Amino acid sequence: MDSASAFKKDSLQLVLVGRPNVGKSRLFNRLCGRRIAIVHDQAGVTRDVLAEEISPGIVLLDSGGIGLVSDEKAVLLRAVEEQVDFAIAAADRILLVVDASVGCLPVDFEIAQELRHSGKPILLLANKADVGEQRLQLDSFYALGLGPPLAISAENGQGEETLRREIETWAQKHLRPRPKTDEGIKPITLCFAGRPNRGKSSLINALLREKRAVVSPVPGTTRDATAYHLDFSSTGGESFRFRLLDTAGVQAKKKLASPVDYFSQVRTGKAIAEADIVFLVVDALSGLTRSDQLLAMRVLEAGRGLLLVVHKWDLAETAFREGKLENYRTPEDFQKDFLGAVRRELPSLPGLPVLFTSIHAADGAKILLEEAQGLYARLAQALPTGLLNRTLQRLMEAHPPALAVGRRFKIYYATQTGNFPFRLKIFCNRRERLADSYQRYLENGLRKQFHLEACPLRFEWVEKEGRPSCL
Repeated sequence: MDSASAFKKDSLQLVLVGRPNVGKSRLFNRLCGRRIAIVHDQAGVTRDVLAEEISPGIVLLDSGGIGLVSDEKAVLLRAVEEQVDFAIAAADRILLVVDASVGCLPVDFEIAQELRHSGKPILLLANKADVGEQRLQLDSFYALGLGPPLAISAENGQGEETLRREIETWAQKHLRPRPKTDEGIKPITLCFAGRPNRGKSSLINALLREKRAVVSPVPGTTRDATAYHLDFSSTGGESFRFRLLDTAGVQAKKKLASPVDYFSQVRTGKAIAEADIVFLVVDALSGLTRSDQLLAMRVLEAGRGLLLVVHKWDLAETAFREGKLENYRTPEDFQKDFLGAVRRELPSLPGLPVLFTSIHAADGAKILLEEAQGLYARLAQALPTGLLNRTLQRLMEAHPPALAVGRRFKIYYATQTGNFPFRLKIFCNRRERLADSYQRYLENGLRKQFHLEACPLRFEWVEKEGRPSCL
């Protein structure tokens, strides 16, 4: 595996930096042209570094607030500031955001002093410059020694054109040529989803071999759906590009403590819809919960591929050595029982791949990515029309459908019409003669024939005399 970077090496990196609640995330969303970062009046909402290409060759990074004072656990605050330090180190230019409505504060001086040590060029942005001239205190920011501040408003777009011109002019002088090998390569998008504190961010850090996602024992640490890029070489020497989406832990609606938690859940849903494959991460000792089952169904309903990752397997092995799993003779017995529980609790996914791993497993990262690449290849395949129709004919001859109103359900012809999810258009006589149980029989037969385990499958039934009905 290559040493990973969350950002494209051939791009220029700009990072938004500043104290909490100066409008960095709102400005990030405006420059990106869409809502990516969660915006809320609550300080400290942004934790992980978000990255988005705002124009060819220019990547903008959003970072957490520096100098946050709150009731959050100290370990979490340290982790957030480590991410800010990482973003500053990765950036080519720093955009220091201050609040024009309150003027220059002592913490702004401290941040400016620290940023000078980085040796990176700094552009000073005075946000919230739309609150009325009588309240603006732009002159106070000259004391930072960073030159005249650019007055902007992330809320209504004031100064946006000037800022974009400044970025483009600077980029033209410094932009490195993009390698031709990057052209036309579509990354495989992987989404890590699951309940809070299941180790999703830790897994991503293990894959990247860097501390890129904020990790702490505080449940709900991740809030935004954060993207990272990774180049990977398989055992066979093939090269693949992945895009990893870290998401907030999925919770029951009654457990959502704030609007921020609600919007985090919305972001998770969008990340699942955006992904090619979803890793459903569960805890080895906690087992599969009702929330996990519902999330698995949600993934398949969205038409995404699904892999179940049983994380923290090393803790299960430790518990066995300490005699805490006394009902099992070996860790393999516990693993077998775990698999049995998965098959019972997810009966509609009989061939769901289940991967037992931990961040300490030597080859865990390679196994996860190779399994994902294999599932992606199955999801992307074109089913031969001839074999598809012969398979359906064989299934119907082996177990003919029951008579309904004196006649049997018949299939005349089938063809594949799409991927992600698999979509099959099937021409038949009368759809109402097809029992749900018989459709599941046909679906299971097709999955077995074409190795479509964990691949969503959609049937579009087209009656010879009547309108099509899609299930």
